[in-house]
Amino acid sequence: MTSMPTTRGSSPRRNPAGRSSRPVWMESPSRFVQVVKFVALAVCVVLVLLPFWAVIATSLADQATINASGGGMVLWPDGFSFAAYSAVLSGGVVTRALTISILITMVGTSLSLAASAGLAYWLSRPGAFAARPVLLLLLGAILFSPGIIPNYLVVKELGLLDSYWSLILPVMINAFNVIVMRAFFQELPRELFESAEIDGANAVTVLVRIVLPLSKAVLAVIGLFYAVAYWNAFFNALLYITSNDKWPMSLVLRTYVVNQSAISTEQLNAEAVPPQLPLQMATLVMAIVPILIVYPFIQRHFAKGVLIGAVKG
Repeated sequence: MTSMPTTRGSSPRRNPAGRSSRPVWMESPSRFVQVVKFVALAVCVVLVLLPFWAVIATSLADQATINASGGGMVLWPDGFSFAAYSAVLSGGVVTRALTISILITMVGTSLSLAASAGLAYWLSRPGAFAARPVLLLLLGAILFSPGIIPNYLVVKELGLLDSYWSLILPVMINAFNVIVMRAFFQELPRELFESAEIDGANAVTVLVRIVLPLSKAVLAVIGLFYAVAYWNAFFNALLYITSNDKWPMSLVLRTYVVNQSAISTEQLNAEAVPPQLPLQMATLVMAIVPILIVYPFIQRHFAKGVLIGAVKG
């Protein structure tokens, strides 16, 4: 008598020893394993959120709470004060740096996405002129990056020192991001391109009206990569920007938070300076908030876009 095949929804077939024929990783975890996973994830969440909460709590602490804690971080202030945020947003060095970083991030991300998408689409087209040499050049750029001195000399010869463009143009195209976008464009159906070309559409029309609307996932992920890179980059600003009034937010963080430099009344454009530790933590919070605001809008594309190019077919 032959055994009936297992139908969808029925229990998995078991061998004579009573074990399931499915692999171990496909089995339903036991209650003990589930509890261990939950505890491990809870510990990870606490370890991630606790420092962030300490930064927020310290930024809201008043002078008495700071003195009671011995001048260190606090987890729950006895008295709340928004004096640090009022001073940070009073129009001084932090407000100016925040505005500069937002503008550089918006302009730089837009230019980087446009240039990367155009280059990746050109490299993804079969038979494109000089596509293979350029692709090899991009791969070489990933393996062999230029040093600090060559970069500085190029920026100097182009007359970009102490200019905002020195924070955008040298890093406008990232070779890895271009290769990821090229892999995504190659996965799009060729029939769409052929139909558009039969209708008389040129390469720019195909890119703008067909490729980009179908590439929201990769554009969201690569855009996030570029935005975070522009927002957090301080080393280029340290090399190329000499005027203090042109400092981006990352350089202000390095100067006043990492190096523990004091922020004066003139730099804050405020009547009184709050305690330095809450002021530094408020500056740190203001540097984190913009990225936290942007991420939820692209989170639904992130899971799909982060796996782009990892699997073919």
